[in-house]
Amino acid sequence: MSQQLVVGIDIGGTNTKFGIVDRRGNILCDGRMLTNKHEDVNCFLDELHQQLSGLIAEVGGIENIKGIGVGAPNGNYYNGNIEYAPNLRWKGVVPLASLLEKKFGLPAVLTNDANAAALGELIYGAARGMKDFIVITLGTGVGSGIVANGQLIYGHDGFAGELGHIIVIPGGRYHPGTGAYGSLEAYASATGVTNTAIEFLATRPDVPSIMREHTKEEINSKLIYEAAMKGDPLAMEVYEFTGQILGAALANFVMFSSPEAIILFGGLTQAGDVIMKPVREHMEKNLLPIFQNKVKLLFSELKESDAAILGASALAWEMKD
Repeated sequence: MSQQLVVGIDIGGTNTKFGIVDRRGNILCDGRMLTNKHEDVNCFLDELHQQLSGLIAEVGGIENIKGIGVGAPNGNYYNGNIEYAPNLRWKGVVPLASLLEKKFGLPAVLTNDANAAALGELIYGAARGMKDFIVITLGTGVGSGIVANGQLIYGHDGFAGELGHIIVIPGGRYHPGTGAYGSLEAYASATGVTNTAIEFLATRPDVPSIMREHTKEEINSKLIYEAAMKGDPLAMEVYEFTGQILGAALANFVMFSSPEAIILFGGLTQAGDVIMKPVREHMEKNLLPIFQNKVKLLFSELKESDAAILGASALAWEMKD
């Protein structure tokens, strides 16, 4: 039987999602597991193999699978390695593609998780028909995939497009994963938003907030989102501040590659207009007139897990037989 299916795997700092995908982009079956439960990548691969084997059996066995595509933090498309990922417990260089090939007996290809999401948007999502766009993933970290002239930008070494690590506030908030001060990820990720809320609760005692009923340890991005949806003044200030920083950063990205659209996806986008309004305002405010009111700011049309799985699967379809 011809190999009509591929495996798409999205490895995030917290969760790993995976699915089996057909050529039309239908995810036939999927699953998820905790990434950060495993300090040793081999233990992670054992659990992944156990879970995926069941799904592969459901679709008729391994002979129906063409290959495996993976999106992972600091995934290098050229050599198949995860290299020094700040938000993973596996340190140094992890030859993930070759480890997967040995484990499953299938060819495997790897890219950065945000690049995989950009491929997913290009083929199945909001960027269909576009040749120039940027995807920004707002999750545990801040990732980006840049498409220019219809090509995903990898750079000479496979690591182009680490926009989450640009410095937005020189000498600003410390990022424990990278050692940088003032990077975008330290402010616009779920962790960054949580840290902003904790700071504001301490430094803005006059601003009322239902979040004051919680301990510092209980504050997280979900709680902040729920408070903002109830119109909580401090939570709204957190989103306004985050939108200001993210919007100014997006203006810089626009002036670099002049994209038709910037597509945001990830947990932070659930806040809708509460985050989008300040982002759009501060992006436009920081653009030169030649760029203003030209760039679409969109939320992903794909379910968060689907975009990365579909993008990773697109890599597998591109592999030569």
